[in-house]
Amino acid sequence: MVEGQAEAGIGPAVATPRRNGAPARGRSAVRTARRLLIYLPLLPSLFAFIVLLGYPVLLAVLISLQKMGLRELVQRTTVWIGLQNYAAILADPTFWAVAVRTLAFTAVNVGLTMLVGTVVALLLGALGRWLRLALSISLVLAWATPALTASVIFQWLFDSKFGVVNWALTSIGIFGDFTNHSWFATGLSTFGVISLLIVWQAVPFVAFSLRAGILSIPTEQYEAARVDGASDRAIFRRITLPSLLPLILILTFLSAIWDFKVFTQIWTVRQGGPAGETVTLAIYAYLKGITGAQYGLASAVAVVMVVLLAFVLIPYIRTMLRTQDDL
Repeated sequence: MVEGQAEAGIGPAVATPRRNGAPARGRSAVRTARRLLIYLPLLPSLFAFIVLLGYPVLLAVLISLQKMGLRELVQRTTVWIGLQNYAAILADPTFWAVAVRTLAFTAVNVGLTMLVGTVVALLLGALGRWLRLALSISLVLAWATPALTASVIFQWLFDSKFGVVNWALTSIGIFGDFTNHSWFATGLSTFGVISLLIVWQAVPFVAFSLRAGILSIPTEQYEAARVDGASDRAIFRRITLPSLLPLILILTFLSAIWDFKVFTQIWTVRQGGPAGETVTLAIYAYLKGITGAQYGLASAVAVVMVVLLAFVLIPYIRTMLRTQDDL
């Protein structure tokens, strides 16, 4: 009766499911094809990434499993020694001291960069037009200065005899007499100069990025908060900071990667001195590989650096992804 009514157009039509689930499989295939098409434009970048970065990483891993010195390099011989290079560096107390020093150095630089960058970003919004323009130009010039040039300039600034910093501090008189004071006599003060240099060049990128993030926040939120009588501190804590949190996490992640592998500034200022007190993992790998001609050992150090950085940043990456999912 139901089938007759359906055929005559009187009753409701009853859909008869097809065998083997053909329509469901078809829709699933269409969805899969659409997802693949979304990622299709990324294939050229992915290919370039694999060629330009994947091959050197693979080569570094292979070299770290070999005994490679000047003899093996000149004779083009391959001597596989397995994990002996890794065992050698992990058993070296100097390596662990350098690793701890590198992590502390990175944490200080990242913290100062994010703190100063946030303050400068807020300052860009509080200054007048011409002061904001002058500050922006200064930030761009600091950002555009090559790392090698900036390192040489900072050496001149902090020179013990002819440095402008010693002259300025002595002229002010508040901090005492800095005549012939050597900023590079100890590892701590040398790291202080290097950190100041790194933060000085890293702040512009962070400040401009955070300033762009602040400008993307709807002005209605600030207007409503001011109508409710909220103070500037409360507005920053409840509106600006939560809105900028995903961007802050990304910038912190990038800064950690950049500062962890800093080489040019440290090597140019004092080549890891005095007495090796400013040697970081990047300098340690250079000394083992280029200076010591232990290329297999240096490659093992480079691989351990990547693993160590990834291990340290895993909790941070999870937090960043969780924050992105909550948006």
